[in-house]
Amino acid sequence: MYLDENANERQREALQMIFGGQAGGWPAGFAANVGEMRGMEFVPITFEVAGDLATWRVDIPGLVVGRAEALSGPTTPPGKRVQTINPPGSEVGPGQVATWGRSVEVSTKGFGLDWTGTARSSKHIPFDWTGPN
Repeated sequence: MYLDENANERQREALQMIFGGQAGGWPAGFAANVGEMRGMEFVPITFEVAGDLATWRVDIPGLVVGRAEALSGPTTPPGKRVQTINPPGSEVGPGQVATWGRSVEVSTKGFGLDWTGTARSSKHIPFDWTGPN
C-alpha cells in the first residue's frame, strides 16, 4: 500500500492503524477482506479528478501510473456520467456515489508486483472518513 509522504508522524501512525484494520469501523471490515498486506510505503502521490468527473488519474513516480475516463453510452445525457448510488460492496462504505469508468493507462510496480494493462474497470468514489481525535 502506498500512502502520501506528506503525512506527519501522527498521521502516518493513524493511517497504518486504519488501513491495517486496527482502528475498527468500516475500514476494519474492508481490511478483513485483504488476503495479504505486502507492505506500506510513504511516497509522493499526485491525484487529480476532473471537475466534471470525465477523467481521473494518479501518479507515484517510478511506481504507479493510473489514468481513467468515465463511461458513457447511447442513453447517457451529454455531460452526465454512468453512476451508481450507494453501490453494494463499496470500498468506502455506505451512502456513496460511484462514477464508473475504464482505465486508459495502468502500471504498478512494488511489493513483488509488476503489472500493466488498459481497458480495465475503474471507478471514482468520493469519501470522507472521520474518527476519534
